[in-house]
Amino acid sequence: MQVTIKSQTMLKLKPRKTIDDYLKLPENVRAELIGGELFMTPSPRFSHQDVAAKLLLHLTGFVEAQGLGKVAIAPLDVHLPSQDIVQPDVMFIRKSNAAIIQDWVRGAPDLVIEVLSPDSNERDRIVKRELYARNGVPEYWIADPATGTVEVLVSRNGSYESHGYFEAGDNLDSPALPGLALPVNAIFQKR
Repeated sequence: MQVTIKSQTMLKLKPRKTIDDYLKLPENVRAELIGGELFMTPSPRFSHQDVAAKLLLHLTGFVEAQGLGKVAIAPLDVHLPSQDIVQPDVMFIRKSNAAIIQDWVRGAPDLVIEVLSPDSNERDRIVKRELYARNGVPEYWIADPATGTVEVLVSRNGSYESHGYFEAGDNLDSPALPGLALPVNAIFQKR
């Protein structure tokens, strides 16, 4: 009996997906294109959406009162300079960066926020953190409904450094939004 061993170079490689492949998906499919791979996710759980909605509400009120720019919420495609397409849960775009707001967002927002879900935890903490840093997103927040915390990361020399880890009783501040004092309790408040 003859045994054939295939080398890794002989294995068929999974073809990389392109923007064209992504754009062929139905509109009602939640997907992101990261590193040539399509990531499809089910709709978020209620706790995720509750946190995202509260962040949207508080940030929109602050941004509009100060005349700083625009706040948007997923699902909305962000076409990053790296040719990756993501849908951050919440994002802020300064007035001075408003040219990236087109049919979708085409460029790096000034702030992106991901609300963790059990199925997105690793992708948000590792993959997207690196992706956003590489694409020049100045500030990245990771909101965790399970712990009631928000980590604020600021870009320095192409990677993120922690600006602060905010929990119950803290007022979150943001270099991207000077003057913001967002009570963490208001984000994770349960009624």
